[in-house]
Amino acid sequence: MFDSFKQKLKNVQEKLGTSIQTAFTSPPPAEASLPPQKAEKRSESPRFVDKVKTLVRDRELILTAKDIDDPLTELELVLLENDVALPTTDAIISAMRKDLLGKHRSIGSSIENLVEDTLRSALLGVLGSGLDVVSFIRSREKPVKILFTGVNGTGKTTSIAKVAHYLKKQGYSVVIASGDTYRAGALEQLATHAQRVGIKVIQHQQGGDPSAVIFDAIQYATAHTTDVVLADTAGRFHNRANLMSQLEKIRRVMKPDLVIYVDEAVAGNDAVIRADEFHRLVGTDAVMLTKADMDMKGGAAISITHTIGKPIVFLGTGQGYEDLRPFSPTALVKELLGEAVP
Repeated sequence: MFDSFKQKLKNVQEKLGTSIQTAFTSPPPAEASLPPQKAEKRSESPRFVDKVKTLVRDRELILTAKDIDDPLTELELVLLENDVALPTTDAIISAMRKDLLGKHRSIGSSIENLVEDTLRSALLGVLGSGLDVVSFIRSREKPVKILFTGVNGTGKTTSIAKVAHYLKKQGYSVVIASGDTYRAGALEQLATHAQRVGIKVIQHQQGGDPSAVIFDAIQYATAHTTDVVLADTAGRFHNRANLMSQLEKIRRVMKPDLVIYVDEAVAGNDAVIRADEFHRLVGTDAVMLTKADMDMKGGAAISITHTIGKPIVFLGTGQGYEDLRPFSPTALVKELLGEAVP
């Protein structure tokens, strides 16, 4: 996952480390620029001697903009080339620049660790803290109502089946509301998925009111003490006013505890833009990205949380019902930095 991006990040880390190493091993600029006589006189100054002793003893240096500008410019290009949104790219570069510049930096451990820790902190800063759906469900009054939204063709219906399967394995009872009543074959597709994972599905006839289907599913869950209602909706684009208005009606009827926007990781910046539009028009609480296993870049996974201020909850990583990864910002950053992820 994100293989191309990981390699490019590694290359930039190496260049930044080389630049810092060069800054550390070069002679002090002020001393190097002085004529021999003045340099000799200055070296005799107790204050200057104390400063040099401190530098040698603690192995510290103060980085300047010149030491890191070129590698950070290259990092900026790498982020943009890998579909990281411009505001998110700016936030990462700004955080790294602030963390590195004008501070005494100990080189007692290694420059490699310094560079990696700085990049790690910047990435975690834009990824946020994430959201544990299981803990969320545990803390809410039952049934917990989760509404899934998104555009056409992003794997939303299959994703709902994966989430249902995941929650069932966690010990929760689940019912699915087949609220996509317009797309040809949607009812059959969801019914097949639900049967395979052993989950009850509530359906009406094709072309029916999706709000009514979801209302019936909630009534069923209440009567049968079911823990979670997962509601599917028709795929829609943010510029279709009638469909967005229908989604607002669904929200009023369902009063969801959690609204999850579903899109493809491989869509890159398009996914980020659509998520932002959906959030502004109808509201979004969290994001699920499908096809993350096919994404060489990773820009959407890094940018969405920072752009809309909402966490990613799941990554779809394959075609099977088991191919669902609860999202962890820490685990994603480890993967991007080439570290082993449990």
